[in-house]
Formats: sequence, structure tokens, C-alpha cells
Amino acid sequence: MINLRHEAVAIIIEICDRYKDEPSPLMLILADVQKEYGYIPLEVQEIISAKTGIPVSDIYGVVTFYNFFSLEPKGKYVIDVCMGTACYVKGGQNVLDKFCELLKIKQGQTTEDGMFSLDGIRCLGACGIAPAVSINGKVYPKVTLAQVPQIIKEYREMEK
Repeated sequence: MINLRHEAVAIIIEICDRYKDEPSPLMLILADVQKEYGYIPLEVQEIISAKTGIPVSDIYGVVTFYNFFSLEPKGKYVIDVCMGTACYVKGGQNVLDKFCELLKIKQGQTTEDGMFSLDGIRCLGACGIAPAVSINGKVYPKVTLAQVPQIIKEYREMEK
């Protein structure tokens, strides 16, 4: 359970107000809140519900349906391994498994140091460069198992 500061609640209310004239504001509100805070915990969903009149159950359903929304804080570097058909056939699952092994986390988890989050996503839209991996929007093409340790090392060295 988190306790939101008054300033955080004010920002969430401002985001809701920004879209008050939209016929279907929920996705816009959630996208802005996710961008602002990095995740959308239940307490934030309750504020959005109170402000918009949308039931918390509907908000929760949207947050848990779309993989770009998160109920938990994400790591500084979000690793998305494409699991679309082309990437899967070209070894996407093996690449995902290698990231899991080296980071010592499962898909959908964040490392203890808060540095990496790991997800297998449906499609990056990069079938021609399968298997593809995206880290905070930077796309790595034709990723091999041998490249995975180097990719992790690259981000760890940026933190030194």
C-alpha cells in the first residue's frame, strides 16, 4: 500500500481534468499517469475512478489487459523481448529465457536493484529483424543468445 503525497494526487486530478471533455478518456488518462509515475497502483486507480466516475473494476481491467500499463514500478531499463510469430520462430523465447537466466528474474519481474524489468511482448512490429528486443524504445535487431550478456553489460556500465 502506498501513501500518495498531496502533490501526486493533485497531478493525477489535473491529468483527469485534462481529458474531461473526451468521450472515452480512460486510455488517455492512464497513459499520462503511467508516463508520469511509471506505474498505476490501485490507489491511483481509485483516484481516477472518483474523478471520472469510471468503476475501479473497469480501470483495473484496462490496466491489467494492456502490457504497457503496470501495477508495479518498472526498472530503469525496461527490456521487451518480442514474442510475435516471426521473433518466436527465430528464437525469441530462447532470448527471453537467456535474459531471465542472467538477470535472475522471471518475465514480468524487476531486478532487486530496480535496474531492469523484463517482459515478453506480443509484437514490436519489427518482423524483418527478428528476433527483436527493445530497451526503453531502443531496438536491437536479430538478437542472438551470445549478444544478451553484452547488452546487459552495456546498461550496467552506463550506471558506473
